[in-house]
Formats: sequence, C-alpha cells, structure tokens
Amino acid sequence: MQNLPPLEPGDYLCFDYGMVRIGMSIGNSLLGTARPLSVVANNSGTPDWEKIDRAMLDWQPKGLVVGIPVDLDGNAQEITHHAKGFLKRLKKRYTVPVFSADERFSSVQAQQELQKMRSRGQRGKTQHADVDTLAAALILEQWFTTCTFKSD
Repeated sequence: MQNLPPLEPGDYLCFDYGMVRIGMSIGNSLLGTARPLSVVANNSGTPDWEKIDRAMLDWQPKGLVVGIPVDLDGNAQEITHHAKGFLKRLKKRYTVPVFSADERFSSVQAQQELQKMRSRGQRGKTQHADVDTLAAALILEQWFTTCTFKSD
C-alpha cells in the first residue's frame, strides 16, 4: 500500500487494465463513490489514447488510479508488468498525479454484483465491458477508503 500525503479532493478516473479492454470509472473522493464509465480498447498493448484524452477533458480529474493485478499473496502476475507500464505511460502523458491500487478480487466482486442485479431484474445480459467498468468503479471506491484528502 502506498503511504500518501493528503490528496486533492474531487473527481478521479480509475482504470481496470486488461490486455483487450481497459475498464474506466469516475468517482468523487468527497462522496467516496464511483460509477462505471466506459471501456477503452487495448490493441496489443496500445490503448485508445483518444478516448482517454476525451475523458480527461470531460472530467478534468484531480488524479488517476490504475488497478494493479496481483495474486492472492500479493505477488506479480503476468499482466502485472503490463498494468504498471500503462501506469507509467499515464504519468508521462498527463500532468495529474497517477496512483496504483490493489485490484485483488475486483473482477470477481463485479461479476457477483452484476449477477445480483440480474436476479433482481435490474439488468439484462452482462457483457465483458460491464464487468471491466464495474471492476474499475469498485477499485476506485476501495482506494478512496485508503486515502486521506485535504480539507479546506
């Protein structure tokens, strides 16, 4: 876990990195909540930067958060270095701070939540994109609980 100084309150974008799709969510640190946004295509390790650029312009976030996949013991997986590479590219491309977050169980939690919603009749068939974007929202909400934010 990162030991961070107090952060700027406001909106944050979060990414659930995948080799084919990157789930994106937006959340507000003051409310501690996040919601799914959309999926960014990831073609052979090259994200759709135009889509991310548009999200940056539309939301003007205070920072970015990238879920870093690790196994149950916290060890790196094959995809871990790809997610960290994506985080480094975000840092070079944008001027806002970029943070990492533990994403263990986020996709499983997202699948379970979507399954509950389906059983209550709140949604139809689940797409991979639904899981990816909801996982990004869950990662961000969890990350908010580990941070301290500046007060006025």
